[in-house]
Amino acid sequence: MSSMQSDSSANVTFVRPATFFLNGFSNVPHAKYYYVFLALVYFVTVLGNSFIMCIIYLARRLHTAKYIAVFHLALSDLCGSSVLIPKIIDTFLFGHHDISYEVCFVSMFFVYHFMNLQSLTLLVLAYDRLVAICFPLQYHAIVTKPATLLIIGVMWIVSMAYFSVHVGLLTRLSICSSNVVNSYFCDYGPVCRLACNDNSLNLLMGKICFGFLICLPPVLIIISYFCIFLALLKIAHGVDRIKAIKTCTSHLILVAVFYLPILSNNIAAATTPIHPNARIINNSLTQIIPPMLNPIIYTLKTEEVMQSIKELYKRSKVNTTSEKIMKFSVRN
Repeated sequence: MSSMQSDSSANVTFVRPATFFLNGFSNVPHAKYYYVFLALVYFVTVLGNSFIMCIIYLARRLHTAKYIAVFHLALSDLCGSSVLIPKIIDTFLFGHHDISYEVCFVSMFFVYHFMNLQSLTLLVLAYDRLVAICFPLQYHAIVTKPATLLIIGVMWIVSMAYFSVHVGLLTRLSICSSNVVNSYFCDYGPVCRLACNDNSLNLLMGKICFGFLICLPPVLIIISYFCIFLALLKIAHGVDRIKAIKTCTSHLILVAVFYLPILSNNIAAATTPIHPNARIINNSLTQIIPPMLNPIIYTLKTEEVMQSIKELYKRSKVNTTSEKIMKFSVRN
């Protein structure tokens, strides 16, 4: 793998490896088929999220606070997948297992940062549905475009600040036993376990990260939907109640697709022994599948988006026909 660089001070040897060796899929049989699958997933993810962002940008009816959040979710999905999937393919398909010390931590920062943004954006969309259904008359006064942009800006600042500290604290660890990371990317836990000195602070930060990133947002989303459920019970007409429920279905599916696999994997890992290969594949799927499905779900399950796609298609068809008529007139 790679040589180790050592610095000594006050009779304590601090070891910082020049590189880490990513060992995630090395022992998985027929892994090349999985890399082909990853490439296909990435292609669909880029295509789908680029498509939904273009639709939101081009369709004026989607220039609302809610769709600023949807646009941001698509952007976070696209960036998160772009940070992770191409690097996995390059590392394991082409055999570039070694990753420099600095690049390892930069990669870790961006993987967690964009995953956190995905989670927080789902929480913002839950807040949007809560205000829309529980306070319909005040909705346009509360959920405004400037307010949504401010919330997203705060999310970026807080997330970047937190993960700068979270990842930066790993540099205090002495990696002296091995530089082999048993994961498909520079994952926090496997890197932390390589330490020879006290890593209790890092383990605590890992638990805090799990609590705020994975546990707190779904709890808040559940509370918001409990309030929505109570508000729906007060709606007298069944048709209006169904209409309100339909506005929540796409978001509920996104929440289930994002959180249920992650929570299930963590609960299973804590309660039952899982083969390392199964754990690595399950963890990778929980990170790569939601960004691929999100734009598909929003396109198929959201009436406003489907209507906007139809309008843009008709407009482009009319423009094409007009151009052909003009060309024909000029020739004659």
